[in-house]
Amino acid sequence: MSDVSPVKGMHDLVHPESSFFRVAEDCLIEILSSFGYQEIRLPILERTELFRRSVGESTDIVEKEMYSFADQGGDELSLRPEGTAGCVRAALQKGLIRAGRTVRLWYSGPFFRRERPQKGRYRQFHQLAGEVYGLPGANAEAELILSNFLSWQRLHCASKLSLKINTLGNAEERACYRTQLVDYLGARRSALDENARRRLNSNPLRILDSKNEQVRSVLKEAPKPIDFLGSESRTHFDHLQTLLGNAGVPYELDPFMVRGLDYYTQTVFEWVRSGEHGPLTVCAGGRYDNLITQLGGALPVPAVGFALGIERLLALVKPEKIAEMNEQSPAVYLVSASVRAEEFVWRFIAELRRSLPGHKLLVHCGGGSLSSQLKHAHKSNALLALIVGDHEVQADAVSLKFLRSDRVQEKVAVKDLSKRLQSLLA
Repeated sequence: MSDVSPVKGMHDLVHPESSFFRVAEDCLIEILSSFGYQEIRLPILERTELFRRSVGESTDIVEKEMYSFADQGGDELSLRPEGTAGCVRAALQKGLIRAGRTVRLWYSGPFFRRERPQKGRYRQFHQLAGEVYGLPGANAEAELILSNFLSWQRLHCASKLSLKINTLGNAEERACYRTQLVDYLGARRSALDENARRRLNSNPLRILDSKNEQVRSVLKEAPKPIDFLGSESRTHFDHLQTLLGNAGVPYELDPFMVRGLDYYTQTVFEWVRSGEHGPLTVCAGGRYDNLITQLGGALPVPAVGFALGIERLLALVKPEKIAEMNEQSPAVYLVSASVRAEEFVWRFIAELRRSLPGHKLLVHCGGGSLSSQLKHAHKSNALLALIVGDHEVQADAVSLKFLRSDRVQEKVAVKDLSKRLQSLLA
């Protein structure tokens, strides 16, 4: 198998990278849980129609980037390129989304897009996301953004990320803006590149994300979504800015940010880092109040969410900071001086592990003299060493050595060992 290469843009994760992933995910999940989010697990495969109806047929994701195929039964399926559509589908089918009810969900896992692989862009990438249903106010967006900000602080990378926010208004305001944008760009069609001209009638808002310098110069005088807001939408966006300011979350307005998915309305936001190939979005989201009915919901339910890229986030975090968060020295290191002693240990080791939940208990394996095993115990930075030799076997006891203090070594009967360790580790 050594000459079978991995699929382009897809990578194996081994230690320490796999440990970094786990620690970062645990940190993010802990913060989301403190905000009242609950986990939902979603399938990797969905019907292709789900993404056509939600993400939009004219988006790059659906047009060019999805891994889609027909299975043996002829069903059109796709590897999920994003999570919101699947989360809404699941929440609707499980009866979680109902008028008057608030639901906060989080999920994580691999996602797939056939992009050109480069640093920070992979064909299999990992995201952690949060979705909130039932809250129409700007405080829902503010809460999501605050949870992100606290996560960056916890992972020691807040200074490397900047928050950009914008608003698209409601569906009617967005439609009005779209008409004005098409008129403006249509009058300047000759100055647009081929990609922008192709999008002019199918998905004109995506032109605002163009990286072409000539197109960007045309956009400088283009109409902005914020100029088409009604009083209700403007109040919503002003309130969001007030909440972020009061919470001490720095941000900047980006009047041309629209995000790449058709279902967004009102607030959109991105957490961006500077990169050698230009700005790179690490986390993004917004409001999508119309998606519930778009995917079959009987009544419109307000919804807002975000997704963050784990690989992109970890590129900002110093490995030593992750290692520091992951550092968990064993509480107890158990050594046995002979084969007989090792067999004796197996009479109580399972019960000992059950009685010490949350504590790391490391059993020395691989033999060696008692002195060499105790050296390993000291190097592990454990608090206590449990020593079992022939004398301990004879006495049905264990010797307990304090590795980080000068306390006198003591002998504890096996029947009392769990309680004694619980007392010492409390």
